Amino acid sequence: MQTGRKVYLDYAATNPLAPGVFEAMLPFFSEAYGNPASLHQWGDMARQALDESRAKVASLIGGAPEELIFTGSGTESNNLAIKGLSLGQQAKGKHIVVSAIEHFSVLHSVRTLEKSGFQLTEVPVDKHGVVDPDEVKRSLRKDTVLVSVMLANGEVGTIQSIKDIARVVKEAGILFHTDAVAAAGNIPVNVKDLGVDALSLAANQFYGPKGAGALWLRRGVRVIPLLDGGIQEGGKRAGTENVPTIVGMGKAAELAQKDMPARIKHCIPLRDRLIRGLLAEVKHSLLTGHPSQRLPGHASFCIEYIEGESMLMLLDAHGIAVSSGSACTSRALKASHVLLAMGLSHEVAQGSLLFTMGMDNTTDDIDYVLGVLPQVVDRLRQISPLYHKSTAS
Repeated sequence: MQTGRKVYLDYAATNPLAPGVFEAMLPFFSEAYGNPASLHQWGDMARQALDESRAKVASLIGGAPEELIFTGSGTESNNLAIKGLSLGQQAKGKHIVVSAIEHFSVLHSVRTLEKSGFQLTEVPVDKHGVVDPDEVKRSLRKDTVLVSVMLANGEVGTIQSIKDIARVVKEAGILFHTDAVAAAGNIPVNVKDLGVDALSLAANQFYGPKGAGALWLRRGVRVIPLLDGGIQEGGKRAGTENVPTIVGMGKAAELAQKDMPARIKHCIPLRDRLIRGLLAEVKHSLLTGHPSQRLPGHASFCIEYIEGESMLMLLDAHGIAVSSGSACTSRALKASHVLLAMGLSHEVAQGSLLFTMGMDNTTDDIDYVLGVLPQVVDRLRQISPLYHKSTAS
C-alpha cells in the first residue's frame, strides 16, 4: 500500500538543500568550471569561490579559514582526524581513547590502526549515552596520543559535555578530536569555546549537498595526510577540490549561522510533541538518549517485541520516512552498538526507531505519524512470538 501523503523524518540520514544552495552551486558546473590550482582567470574564479566558502564554513564553528580542510564527507573527516593525528603523534605513544558510542568511521579507523600496533580504550556511557569526563580521565595513560568523543550522537541525539571532557584531556597534554557531524549547523558550535584540537562536520547535516565535509584542525597540530598527490588543502588532502559541493557547503553554512535560532525554535516543539505522543500511544516503548540534553529535531525510541526494519517498511508504505539506527548501519540488520553500549538488550535494541525532523516538517506531519504508528505496531505485534509470549506470562 502506498499513500499520497509523504512525510520525511530522516534528516539524520541527509537533509534537503536549503533555498539558495543549489542556485549557488550551479555556476561552478558550467561557466566557472576551472581548477582552483590553475594560474588563469578560470582558476581564479574557482579559487576565489573556494576561499569564500572556507571562510563561511570556518565562521560557522568559530574557527579561522586557514584551519579548515575540505573533504568529501564526515566519514573522510573522521578518518583523517583519527588516522592522521594518531600517526602524526606516534613517536609519543600509540594509545587512543574513544567513547563506546562513536560513529563507525571513528571506531573502524582506530581498529585499522590497531593492526599497526596502536592500542584502544573505549570509554563506557550511561543509560542515556552520556560520557563521564572522569571516566575519560581514568582511561588516559602516559602513551595516550589522542582522545575522540563525539559532540552529539546522530542515533540517539545525546549531546555531550565536550567542554568538560576537553578540559580533562588538555590538562594531560593530549590531542582531542570531536565528531560534530550531527551537531555542527544544528546547534551552536564554537571550537575555541569547546577547547578541541580537531572537529569534523558535513554539509548534508545542515541543508547542504552530500559529498562535502570538512575537518577543522587547530593551527600547529600535525596531521599525516591520507591521500598522496598534490598540494591541495595546504598539503593535507590531495586531489582537485569538488568546487560545486564546497560552494554549496559554504552557502549552507552561511544560512545555518543566520537561521539556526529559528530552526531550533521550529524543531523542538515538533520533537517534544512526537516524544509525548508516541510514549503515550505505543505501549512497551521507551525513549533512547538523554531526555533533555539532545538535538533539537531528534526523537529516538525502542519499540519492544518487534524489529525496526519491519516498522520502517510499513511506515514507508504509509509515506513516512524514518530510520532504525544510523544511516550507515540501518541495512546491516544488526543491533546498534550505541544502544548496546547504553545497556539495552539485543532484543530491545532490534526495535529501534529514529525520527529526525527539519524545517519542512509541520505539526500535521507529527500527528499523522502518531495516527499511523500505533496501527503499524499493533499489526506487527499480532505476528510476533515474542510479544505473545511476554503478554501471556
